[in-house]
Amino acid sequence: MKFKPETYRIPDEPMRPFIDAEEIWAFLNRTAPVDEEVDRVIDRSLNKHRLTLREVATLLNAATPSQIRKIKEGARELKRNIYGNRVVLFAPLYVGNKCSNECTYCGFRSSNKAQIRKTLSGEELVKEIEALEDNGQKRLILVYGEHAEYDPAFIAETVRTAYRVKKGNGEIRRVNINAAPLTIEGFRTVKEAGIGTYQIFQETYHPEAYRQYHLRGKKADYNNRLTALDRAQEAGLDDVGIGALFGLYDWRFEVMALVRHTNHLEACYNVGPHTISFPRIKDASMLHLGDRHFVTDEDFSRLVAILRLAVPYTGMILTAREPAALRDELLQFGVSQIDGGTHIELGGYTQKEQKQDLNKEQFLIHDDRSLNEIIEELLAQDMLPSFCTACYRLGRTGEHFMEFSVPGFIKRFCTPNAMLTLAEYLVDYAPAETARKGWEVIDRNMKQLNETVGVEVDDRIKRIKRGERDLYF
Repeated sequence: MKFKPETYRIPDEPMRPFIDAEEIWAFLNRTAPVDEEVDRVIDRSLNKHRLTLREVATLLNAATPSQIRKIKEGARELKRNIYGNRVVLFAPLYVGNKCSNECTYCGFRSSNKAQIRKTLSGEELVKEIEALEDNGQKRLILVYGEHAEYDPAFIAETVRTAYRVKKGNGEIRRVNINAAPLTIEGFRTVKEAGIGTYQIFQETYHPEAYRQYHLRGKKADYNNRLTALDRAQEAGLDDVGIGALFGLYDWRFEVMALVRHTNHLEACYNVGPHTISFPRIKDASMLHLGDRHFVTDEDFSRLVAILRLAVPYTGMILTAREPAALRDELLQFGVSQIDGGTHIELGGYTQKEQKQDLNKEQFLIHDDRSLNEIIEELLAQDMLPSFCTACYRLGRTGEHFMEFSVPGFIKRFCTPNAMLTLAEYLVDYAPAETARKGWEVIDRNMKQLNETVGVEVDDRIKRIKRGERDLYF
């Protein structure tokens, strides 16, 4: 797979900053969203082309109800064509909330004396993972504050622990990371532990806004954070995840910057982001932001649709920060991964406290449904809940993954594998009513497979029912 990235005023060079705020604003201010151009851009995306900044600006400037409707319809069609009806499920697991940074929007910031600091012990980590496996989780993202305690060796050991823990038929098959930027050597250390995607969010890509929010600590260095995933690529990490925290600056700028970051990775490393995340500012302990760039639900749904069209091949993550109804809606416009049964308090999966305590957590979550409740809702929408991790074990990562994802071949593998991981869940963890609905959805999807694949999937499902696990294509 060979990308064809755009050329912008700041050349894309490895390990070099690349955001030109003036250039981004020039695109936004000088691009007129005429109907014909909006239609052309959507058609180009539907032909599986990653959009340029000018094209993204065209969609961002769209204002008429007709234009916005076309954008959402296009995103819906694109997701259906590339990703089918499967939705990947995962769980976040907070390992430690100590932090040396002073970020004004975060409950973990160093000056917040109300925050109860904790790092899970080895025994506590094992119990949390066992609790997650008891619910049927197979994919984790481990989350850490930025603190000297959470160095690469510590992160790597927690990853190895997650893979070691087995309870019943439960096991963790994919461990992703959300943690501080590392050195190249540090990234090599965590790579050796077998991590999946390493997520680092820029929070806001606007340099001046960034300085206003990040007052002290290593995170105050804008360029160090901006080039962090370059270091990950230099270290040999195949999959990286980018993101912005919407509500810190103008949401249109952040969408443009995420696409600009995508271009940088394509130009320098011939690989795009494995995932894009777009969390919105939520309440947190002792939160102080001043004037906030609030993003309405309507604008939020638009930006999700535009990001889907802008980068067709990339997975898009929507977390439990958002309420259930909105999450269900945005699944239609491009979201491909969500968390389920989420607890973000340290030790929350074993304690299972019903009421959130923001002095123990990073932010307020708004979707507190159990994993099974989310699975039931997905099944009711005729979607395929998936715990699949096949690509990572078969080496379909990095550039190799892009060979499948960029042309839009994802669902060729993902739909059968989603059915197999759902079958595991139905046999091992699902209540009777959920199981009934799940088998009905699997049967309907079986009819849409070609005959050869259908026979192979049916055989594997029979083997799962007989007790075999971890079967995949």
